[in-house]
Amino acid sequence: MPSKTTNFTLSAMLAAGLAAATPLAAQTADRELTVYTYESFVAEWGPGPQIEAAFEAQCSCDLKWVGVADGVALLNRLKLEGEEAAAGVVLGLDTNLVTEAKATGLFEAHGIDAAAVEVPGDFADDTFLPYDYGHFAVVYDSEAIAAPPASLKELVEGDSNQKIVIQDPRTSTPGLGLLLWIKKVYGDDAAAAWSQLKDRVLTVTPGWSEAYGLFTSGEAPMVLSYTTSPAYHMVAEETDRYQAAAFDEGHYLQIEVAGLLKAAPDKELARQFLTFMLSQEFQQVIPTTNWMLPAVAIEADLPDAFDKLVKPATSLLYEPQVVAENRKAWIDEWLNAMSK
Repeated sequence: MPSKTTNFTLSAMLAAGLAAATPLAAQTADRELTVYTYESFVAEWGPGPQIEAAFEAQCSCDLKWVGVADGVALLNRLKLEGEEAAAGVVLGLDTNLVTEAKATGLFEAHGIDAAAVEVPGDFADDTFLPYDYGHFAVVYDSEAIAAPPASLKELVEGDSNQKIVIQDPRTSTPGLGLLLWIKKVYGDDAAAAWSQLKDRVLTVTPGWSEAYGLFTSGEAPMVLSYTTSPAYHMVAEETDRYQAAAFDEGHYLQIEVAGLLKAAPDKELARQFLTFMLSQEFQQVIPTTNWMLPAVAIEADLPDAFDKLVKPATSLLYEPQVVAENRKAWIDEWLNAMSK
């Protein structure tokens, strides 16, 4: 039978062990990762809820989303917050913004094996990882427009009574995409194209969600969105009413990316998320929640609706450095044209 001294010693050892173990267990259970992204990603119908559940099941952590209006707004927020940003990961910038994002000095190399990534143009970067991609398009209501524009030129020069809702290039990645699309096609005549197109613009919204909401509520028969957007309506609503117009000049490409912040509170957890982002669990959620194409080949078959989508023959894209050098001047050109 153990002596009182032995009992005391064992009790003390047990208490000491529990005291040492409890903070570690609590720390594991209490680990948090905050991810900055855009509003539609974290909406109840977006990929956020499913991705959160899947990641938390393997990380024993709390994944928290912070959503802002759109992708460019993410970069604007980071510039304001600087090293005080609470996030570990930023998800929702695109390749048009990566040079400018790097210039903030807020990101560091992700250190993730990206060999599985397959995106048009084979974009690869040591700081930003692609997670999906798509092409911008004019999505139209086939019950309101019988003959949609077949080119950017027809959109610019078409009937001003048929309105379109677009997004602001200062806050929105689709809005910036349209700006670059028109610049790519019109070059030095871009300002004149905007001056003509503005009569067809019903309104300019801060982000994609507001614009698409106005479109589906019938406020305008056209909206700037993606070639993949009609898949949502065909799959979720079982209607082919909303379609994307195929443009002769080609469509501007968007590759969306995520990056690791230098000031991430838990870099190990942040890198774990970025690794998870390239997994089948994450990538298989993207097509039917974010309604974009996965950056990693998925094992599951896409819904048949994806076979019916516009498939651009030409992908238009500026190098990130070109966008960084010219974005302000091209936005000023847009503002000037739209305000006349």
